[in-house]
Amino acid sequence: IALPDGITHYELGGPPSGQPVVLVHGFSVPYYIWDPTFAALTENGFRVLRYDLYGRGYSDRPDTHYDANLFVRQLLHLLTALQFPTPVHLIGLSMGGPITVAFTDRYPDKVGKLCLIDPAGFPTKRSLGDRLLALPLVWEWAIDHFGEKLLISNLLTDFYKPEDFPEYQALFREQMSYQGFRGALLSTLRSGIIHNMVDCYTRVGAQQRAILLLWGCQDQVVPFALNEKVRSTLPNAKFYPIPDAGHIPHYERPDMVNPILTDFLEERTPA
Repeated sequence: IALPDGITHYELGGPPSGQPVVLVHGFSVPYYIWDPTFAALTENGFRVLRYDLYGRGYSDRPDTHYDANLFVRQLLHLLTALQFPTPVHLIGLSMGGPITVAFTDRYPDKVGKLCLIDPAGFPTKRSLGDRLLALPLVWEWAIDHFGEKLLISNLLTDFYKPEDFPEYQALFREQMSYQGFRGALLSTLRSGIIHNMVDCYTRVGAQQRAILLLWGCQDQVVPFALNEKVRSTLPNAKFYPIPDAGHIPHYERPDMVNPILTDFLEERTPA
């Protein structure tokens, strides 16, 4: 669908009368990261919307700043264009965490429940390599010389047991061929959305809102120990650590995560 900042690729599923849910993915992997969740929620009668963030998947890669403002605007424009009913339940993964939190902060009346899975948005101790990549020209040089190897190898850190998901890297490769993909990642990396959204979390934590926080116990990307800082800003959040799972527990352990999500959205208390 054509939106003011560019074309957005999306998928709708589930009965139109179901409770509305929107899935927001993270930094680099597009909406196929939600395959297990999308299937489970639609089968349970929810009306589910998932989409590719600008710069990822099959959405446009506009020449602009890839910051919280752009991604919040994209979500608002998409809901409006599709006439998607609100309030909507938001589920944000990794960088999708600060995006959904920022949207909730700005448009609280449009959001019902909020679920965060291994969310970014807080300062972390970054490796020397990560700090170097954020410097002017360093990312460009590294991408030109080692682009595919660098990005693909980083995908393996998403999992506790990457050998169980051989298809994951192949799915990722296609979007790398599209012009603007690497520039979009760089702009996002430098925007502050990944590490500097604490104030936004704090304001949302002060709202009277049902919040669910899920975290893979073996997360190497957004370390599991960071959950304490996140929970301090979201004091009313229900917290579920997911064992034997890395950065994407909903993908690695759908057997455990899907029932928790479904029960939370249906206002039942998970076992």
